[in-house]
Amino acid sequence: MPTEHPIPPPVSPPVSPPVRDTSGFAEFYRQNFDAVLGFVTRRTDNVHLAADLTADIFLTALERADGYDARRGTPLAWLYGIARNVLAAHFRGSARERQAVSRIAGHRLLDEQDAAAIESRIDADRAARQLAGHHAALSEPLRAVLDLVAVDGLTTREAAQALGIGTATARMRLHRARKALRNATPPSNPPLNALLEAAS
Repeated sequence: MPTEHPIPPPVSPPVSPPVRDTSGFAEFYRQNFDAVLGFVTRRTDNVHLAADLTADIFLTALERADGYDARRGTPLAWLYGIARNVLAAHFRGSARERQAVSRIAGHRLLDEQDAAAIESRIDADRAARQLAGHHAALSEPLRAVLDLVAVDGLTTREAAQALGIGTATARMRLHRARKALRNATPPSNPPLNALLEAAS
């Protein structure tokens, strides 16, 4: 009887580090666009805001490309760190600032195909946004690690890099977040169980 060998997982092509030249950054953009758009659409359901924030993230990455240091983490972890900062800056603004930004930048023109694609992505990520309500009681440091690992698919090490903390600290925060969620919700919650399993 022949011995069965497990099929190795598909190997993703390596992600290019960010560079400031136009053609090099265009390749970095193509390689990371879906990941960044997914990161944003898991946190907002507004099509125009998702498009604006995604563009702002890549603009910030282009401006900071010279500061990327491969010794400190992967390009995706670096980009998620920028994405977290851009989203935090957006949501932290005052009510007046948010109103002004939404009037000025919140309605950039999108063609119907772009809007439909982003709406489809928002619909697909709706369950992830609904799960956010289950962990709203967690402290920001616990939520940040949990989101990057369970929702965005980073490893604990990459999440630590994106947050600028040690790997051991990230592991401890992830453990505390999982424990708090298990204690606060009924065990028969399938979406939460999937979230906790992803964070394991």
